[in-house]
Amino acid sequence: MTTSTTSPVILLGAQRCGTTAFAYAMNLAFHDAGGHFTVNGKLPYLLHRWLTRQDLADRHLRTDEILHALDRRPPDGAGADGWRARVEKSLRNAAREVAEGAAGDDPIALARRILAESNEGLTRWGDKYNEYLLHLPWLDAALPDARYVMLVRHPLEAARSMLRWTGDRPWLPETEAAALAKWTAWNRHWVDFAPQVPQERRLVIEYQALCRGEETARLEEFTGMSLRPYLAGLTPRQPAAAPDTGLPLPTAAVWEALRDSAAAPGTVPVLTTTTQR
Repeated sequence: MTTSTTSPVILLGAQRCGTTAFAYAMNLAFHDAGGHFTVNGKLPYLLHRWLTRQDLADRHLRTDEILHALDRRPPDGAGADGWRARVEKSLRNAAREVAEGAAGDDPIALARRILAESNEGLTRWGDKYNEYLLHLPWLDAALPDARYVMLVRHPLEAARSMLRWTGDRPWLPETEAAALAKWTAWNRHWVDFAPQVPQERRLVIEYQALCRGEETARLEEFTGMSLRPYLAGLTPRQPAAAPDTGLPLPTAAVWEALRDSAAAPGTVPVLTTTTQR
């Protein structure tokens, strides 16, 4: 069933929505098919932050900063070391061209080239990083043929998972209300962005349905890959939230739009008038 393609698969989803476990499954599937799927690759995110038109005018690509960020919290998954080496080679070559004034003045064009070189020679490639949700217009300009898989999870499940999260994460909310507000803000970016993306390049998947195996066929058709053995181990760590659980109106509006677009493939998420108040 696997077919080769250079169109990347970008896995989107807010924090604590199951994207990391999903990304590891995709990583193994891509690796076995001669490709690479990076778990928390974040290279597009870093290029957006550290490759600007002013940098090109000043002839200074921030290669050191990008490589330091990649090494501080290294991307993971099978094949990550080879990917990291290709990234560094491309960044170093680009930095020399920028210093010589030979890289042009379009930061998105240079970012597109770096991303292509970092995945050169692969049958397919993809990436997951939660913060991509915050940079969708730039991401789509840099990767105009990207296919997006948007993983959505009930807001209360995600919010309560945020509050249980441990480790050095200074950006974590401290209350359920704040966690719900963060979920709403992040997922609203997809609601606003999705209508601009052709139907064949977007797929919304609901977390609990993914774990039950109900979305495997759609994912296989969308990616052109056999995924069933890789997704079989996905299980929710916490029980599903009750569907009739009360939510703040802005959160309920976004959740309804996402849930409806997941249930009806091909539709775009739409905020209803009654739930936007």
